[in-house]
Amino acid sequence: MSEPQEGAAQESFISHLVELRDRLLRAIIAIVVVLVALFPWAKEIYAFLAHPLTAVLPQGATMIATDVTGTFLVPLKVTALAAFVVALPYVLWQAWAFVAPGLYHHEKRLAVPVIVSSFLFFLVGMAFAYFVVFPVAFGFFAGYTPAGVQMMTDIDKYLSFVITMFIAFGLTFEVPVVVIVLVRLRIVSIDKLKAARPYVIVGAFVIGAIFTPPDVVSQLLLAVPLWLLYELGILLARLIGTARKPDEAEAK
Repeated sequence: MSEPQEGAAQESFISHLVELRDRLLRAIIAIVVVLVALFPWAKEIYAFLAHPLTAVLPQGATMIATDVTGTFLVPLKVTALAAFVVALPYVLWQAWAFVAPGLYHHEKRLAVPVIVSSFLFFLVGMAFAYFVVFPVAFGFFAGYTPAGVQMMTDIDKYLSFVITMFIAFGLTFEVPVVVIVLVRLRIVSIDKLKAARPYVIVGAFVIGAIFTPPDVVSQLLLAVPLWLLYELGILLARLIGTARKPDEAEAK
C-alpha cells in the first residue's frame, strides 16, 4: 500500500473513532439527563419495583438494607436502570446512525424493523417478568416460609435478582426477532428450524432451570414462553419470507 493510501486509511479510522466517541457521549448524556429528571422520584420508582415482593410479605414485615449506603444507592441504581430504559430508543438511534453508512440498502431496510422490534420485545419480556412471574414466584416462596421464620429480603439482593430476571426474560422474548433475522438472511431455513424443535424444547427447560428460582412454576414461566416464542418466530418467518440475494454491485 502506498504512503498516501496508508495516510487516508489512518485518517478514516481516526474519524470513525471520533464519531464513535461523540455518539457514545451523546448516549451517556441522554441517560444522565433522564436520570436527573427521574431522581426526585427515586423512592417511588424503587417502591414500584419492589411491589411484587412487598405485596406478599407477612403483615408487619419489611425489606431491609444491610449496607449503610444501601438506602441511597439501591434506589439510585433502580432509577438509573429506568433512565436507561427510557433513553434506550435514543441510544439505539445513535448506534444506528453510526453503523448505517456502512450498510447496503437491503441491510438498512432490515435493520430498522429489527432495532424497533427488539426494543419492544425486550420491554414485553420485562413486563411479563414483573406482572406475571414475580407475583407467582414470590407468592410461592412466601407460602412456604417455615414456622418461626420471618421472610425479609435485603434490597440490594432483591435488585440483583430483579435485574437477572429482567435480562433473562427480555432476551427470551427476543427469540422471534432472532429467528426471523436468521431466516431472512438465509442463514437457517424454516425446515431446519422445525427439525431443531425437540432440541429447542429441551434447551428451553434447561435455560428455565438455570435462570429462574428453584421452583417448578417459575421455570415453566420461562421455558414455555421460550418455546412458544420460537414457534411464533417460525410462523412470522414463513409469512415474511426470505430476502432476495443482494446485487453484488449494489452501492452502499
